[in-house]
Amino acid sequence: MTLIQDPAAWVALITLVVMEVVLGIDNLIFISILTNKLPPEHRERARKIGIGLALVMRLALLGTIAWIVQLTEPLFTAFGHGFSWKDLILIAGGLFLVWKATKEIHHTVDPLDHQEDFIATSATTGFASAIGQILLLDLVFSVDSIITAVGMTPHLPIMVIAVIAAVTVMLVAANPLANFIERNPTIVMLALAFLLMIGTTLIADGMGFHVPKGYVYAAMAFSALVEVLNMFARNARKRKREGTH
Repeated sequence: MTLIQDPAAWVALITLVVMEVVLGIDNLIFISILTNKLPPEHRERARKIGIGLALVMRLALLGTIAWIVQLTEPLFTAFGHGFSWKDLILIAGGLFLVWKATKEIHHTVDPLDHQEDFIATSATTGFASAIGQILLLDLVFSVDSIITAVGMTPHLPIMVIAVIAAVTVMLVAANPLANFIERNPTIVMLALAFLLMIGTTLIADGMGFHVPKGYVYAAMAFSALVEVLNMFARNARKRKREGTH
């Protein structure tokens, strides 16, 4: 009741919800691209499982806040930077994202090269592979998300509500975003470029070079706006050609 009557708590809650939703965009783009490679009948289920795992992981991490705070304590020093468990997790996740995005870009540019395809043709194996990769990135984004939440407010109920609200938004937006990406092939390349940039940012953060998230998301928003304008231009040219025939 004290928190409900405290205006500062409401401001913290709204701010944290917005922050968690923005941080969830990275996770959602990865889930959308990965599940679109599955057979159509498995895609929605994989998205729900992936986002559900993200919620479970975030709530589980919130239950171990004392341990989460310790993740920021340096384990060793190298190149003048004290590396913590959080840094190592961010670097590992960033390397995975860079590797995954680079391979997917290669496969998109050269569709005949399937020798190292990450999702097998078997639906069962492909589903398990997709969930495994989503789980790995869920862990990276969850640690980043919860450490951000812990840094913004000391109140656990506010953190829990913000995390649930953010994951609910992800759940609602997952299918429309994935369907939009699938219908517009050029968006796939843009989304993969986003993953490449996000992976590089995670590595930089882990190495001690903090890149303000505002710059990253501003670049993503600008690129998305340019692509939307290109889509309008292509549709206009298509209608014009159809009109002349």
